[in-house]
Amino acid sequence: MSTALKDVYTTSFYKILSQAFQPLLPNWDEKKFLKSIVTPAFEQMELKQRMSHTVWAIHQFLPKDVKKAVPILLSSIENLKKVKQPEDTFYYMFFPEYISTYGLDDLPTSLTALEKMTQFASAEFAIRPFILKYEKEVLSKLLEWSTHKNYKVRRLSSEGSRPRLPWAMALPKFKKDPRALVPILENLKADENEIVRRSVANHLNDISKDNPDVFLSIIKKWKGKNKETDALLKHASRTLLKAGHPEILTIYGLKSDSIVVEKFDVHSPMVKLGNPLHFSCRITNTSKKTLPIRLEYKIYFKKANGTLAGKVFKISEREYPPQFSADIDKKHTIKFITTRQYYKGTHEVAIVVNGKVGEKQPFELIL
Repeated sequence: MSTALKDVYTTSFYKILSQAFQPLLPNWDEKKFLKSIVTPAFEQMELKQRMSHTVWAIHQFLPKDVKKAVPILLSSIENLKKVKQPEDTFYYMFFPEYISTYGLDDLPTSLTALEKMTQFASAEFAIRPFILKYEKEVLSKLLEWSTHKNYKVRRLSSEGSRPRLPWAMALPKFKKDPRALVPILENLKADENEIVRRSVANHLNDISKDNPDVFLSIIKKWKGKNKETDALLKHASRTLLKAGHPEILTIYGLKSDSIVVEKFDVHSPMVKLGNPLHFSCRITNTSKKTLPIRLEYKIYFKKANGTLAGKVFKISEREYPPQFSADIDKKHTIKFITTRQYYKGTHEVAIVVNGKVGEKQPFELIL
């Protein structure tokens, strides 16, 4: 059985969808709908292509005026809820996509539709074309949504405007200068819902990648107000912490002067792809004070041109009492992943303590 996400779109799935539209449209023809969906090209389509294809197939039966189509789409969602179809999954994200595809010239109708649809299937991708075309109007609406009674709409105001939302249409203006988005995040920084706060953290992490100064000004302003916001900010700081950014290390009191790394040893000098890199060390707080220690390791992977590129992985973060030592034993399995190409030869690993990279130890990767 396939585990590919795209394979959720089966004939059975489309029959359930068809039954949601059947009582709403006199011209609805299930056989014709299924035939338009399951074409010879359908099997070769990836997830996003199947979603877009579904949008097109539904559009063949709906009124071409989006004002008339939206009530039907919303009623079909209510019919899906009645038969206990799952909410908050990617399955039905083609509903918001319908709006971004066919409603881009009708902003009021489309925003009303997205506000309602996102409570069933997230509109984080669908809102972005509207941001690009109607920036001022949509930012005003997102600010309004940031105080919405429904947490899914509040989340949309943050998630949909993220400068670097993965797999989404780019928002280059806000990658360059995100300050117009900050009032939205201000309203959400202490949101009662953890899902919303997590979105804010990811949004801030996006900002930190392109505009660390803007991010640092935010963290200085917000930090220390309440524990939920502090936890949000810590998660949002992950990119700068991994990079060992001096100012973020100072903000979190992560000093390395009194931390000693000893007995760093690589126990697997030859690592075959699919097997673990095994190393160990001893960490000691030599000071007379309890210190926070963020412990990481950095693997320098060999690239095609023979140079090395480092990637940081977290081990732990906790307080070490005065004169306290801890023995660290770590295994990192180097296995095939679609986002990295491995090359045989000499790689390196180093221990990172509070942002400071220690000595590097080599190991050989065998493919």
